[in-house]
Amino acid sequence: MANFISIFRIFVAFLAVYLLFIPATWAYVIAFVLTVIAFILDGVDGYVARKFNEASQLGSVLDIMGDRIVEATYWIIFAVLGWLSPIFPIICIARAFTTDSLRSVALAQGYTAFGETSMQSSKIGKFICASKFMRISYAVAKVAAFILIIAANTPGFEIYPAFDTMNMIAVTFAWIAIIFCVVRGIPVVAESKKLFEKK
Repeated sequence: MANFISIFRIFVAFLAVYLLFIPATWAYVIAFVLTVIAFILDGVDGYVARKFNEASQLGSVLDIMGDRIVEATYWIIFAVLGWLSPIFPIICIARAFTTDSLRSVALAQGYTAFGETSMQSSKIGKFICASKFMRISYAVAKVAAFILIIAANTPGFEIYPAFDTMNMIAVTFAWIAIIFCVVRGIPVVAESKKLFEKK
């Protein structure tokens, strides 16, 4: 069930971004709601895995894969639609390739991204990459950025006085989210040397 939720949320996000190409208020409202649901499901899959004792290496990989696909999809679509600079998807994808390549080597050696067998051995590395505080903060920054960007670009909303302010707040959250993205990748790179040392 947890693995199904991890995969299902990808299709929820795909439907949401598809609706952004329909220039109608109703489509954007549904896209907004679906985006919220996609990010709620990101927490639900982990809860279900723990609740029903379904935690596994496959589950960990699917969870990270889902995160990467959903996140990159939104950044790319926002750049394609001209709402954000292309630098956002470039940073997101470059960071994802870097960290996930290293994590695949770690997985082959029995390490996981999170949990007791995490590849992070330093306290600061564990805090930045795996702590609940950092993971939730990053998730909140992303969902705030994504839903605010959708809201700020919803057809018909530009007539309201708060439109420009909302757009500015949305872009601010986008920068916060992308900075989190980079910062959370640094410990993975910094601690990867041990993966390539001769035993």
